[in-house]
Amino acid sequence: MILPLKKMKPVLKQYSILILLSLISGMAGAWIFGNLNKPSVIFNYSDGNQTDKARSVGFGTAGEIDFITASELSTPTVVFIKTKSNYTSSNRFFWGDFEDLFGNRGPASTTGSGVIIQSDGYIVTNNHVVEKADEIEVILSNKKSYKAKILGTDNNSDLAVLKIEETGLPAIKISNSDNVRTGEWVLAVGNPFNLTSTVTAGIVSAIGRNINIVNSQFPIESFIQTDAVINPGNSGGALVNLKGELVGINTAILSQTGSYTGYGFAIPSNLVSKIVTDIIQFGIIQRPFLNAEYSDIDGPTADKIGLENATGVYVNSVINGGAADKAGLQPGDILLKIDGISITSKSFLDEKISYFRPGDKVKFTVKKGNDTQELSLTLTNKEGTTGVIKRNAVASVSLGADFEAVSKVEKDKLGISSGVKVSNIKSGRVRSMGLAEDFIIQYINRNEINNPEECINLLENTRGRITLEGVQSNGVRGYYTFYQR
Repeated sequence: MILPLKKMKPVLKQYSILILLSLISGMAGAWIFGNLNKPSVIFNYSDGNQTDKARSVGFGTAGEIDFITASELSTPTVVFIKTKSNYTSSNRFFWGDFEDLFGNRGPASTTGSGVIIQSDGYIVTNNHVVEKADEIEVILSNKKSYKAKILGTDNNSDLAVLKIEETGLPAIKISNSDNVRTGEWVLAVGNPFNLTSTVTAGIVSAIGRNINIVNSQFPIESFIQTDAVINPGNSGGALVNLKGELVGINTAILSQTGSYTGYGFAIPSNLVSKIVTDIIQFGIIQRPFLNAEYSDIDGPTADKIGLENATGVYVNSVINGGAADKAGLQPGDILLKIDGISITSKSFLDEKISYFRPGDKVKFTVKKGNDTQELSLTLTNKEGTTGVIKRNAVASVSLGADFEAVSKVEKDKLGISSGVKVSNIKSGRVRSMGLAEDFIIQYINRNEINNPEECINLLENTRGRITLEGVQSNGVRGYYTFYQR
């Protein structure tokens, strides 16, 4: 039906108003959508100040996040690592009250990732990727393959340095991990599930995380947490910023299934640099010690001791005659700052101290009762002195392992007076015995062991039943028993 013109006028007036409102709403929505999708203000981490200018690398000309440049810079520096381990065992061993029976074991292989840190063939990876390897193969991004040797390892940080015979390799640029901020974009580069050269993106979820996964006597755990996807095979790979610079070595995931569930952890690049430099220069980590035990402070403890905030760490004990004791630290003191930097947690302090070497001096701000004092402390090495430590291990080819005297720091911590530590276990008789890395042998058939030469002589020449008694690096006591013809 067609309405007469007079009757259509009110209708047209009504609809014109609706049309006008629709046009206004549409224009407003378009304006809001356009502004919401503009790049937001970012942080310039080089100076810590907020700026509305995008960084020269990491953002495209239109302001969008540029993962491509970071990927192209970092991917050639990340390698694929394949290991092979050959050993058999048919010996019984006893660990505490637990008895197990090993059957024969055949060849085992693992895969992981590594990062080229020097163009002349130096590569960093996780210790757990290569610690049981008899053969190590490194495959570059250009598919070239090389045999690698282990230059040194550090159980406390879960790092290892490999060397291949090649020059002119693409080496990654290392960033200052102290500048990493929560919320910053990062890329994880590695070889998950044997898929070479895989890149995933995410943000830094947290810094200074301690998740208690490093099973050693003096663990250093102050991880960068990220939601960039990390899976088995990523271990030893690179965590990089949007400039393609190394900010961490991917190490672990927190998962009930063994696959990624949202939590990945990386060793900060500053710690990586310190460990790698020590291994290349000295062949052993120059780790400094406070000679004191300390722990985190929770809210109730802070209220009890009169702290406004639960910051700093609580000194639980001090080794008599050690560095902390000589500086005047006592049980019950609160360490608030190190060299003027606020101490946020035990893991934070562990990381900061690890950057130093024996003989270095550090200043602590310490709360003693109601007073706050400044104390200067000279860090010591594992023998309680301030000099450079040299690796003093005795290798046995027939046993397939190294043997070294237990340091003073280890004896004090474990409460023992003698023993020889087993390390660098390769294929051979020690591995077939089932001995764990860093196990400290205190007695062989009830004979006290005091030096490496004595230990090697007894293990090489004793026939019949042999019983080893000792302690693992985490303090758990146990013993092994086996027969030798």
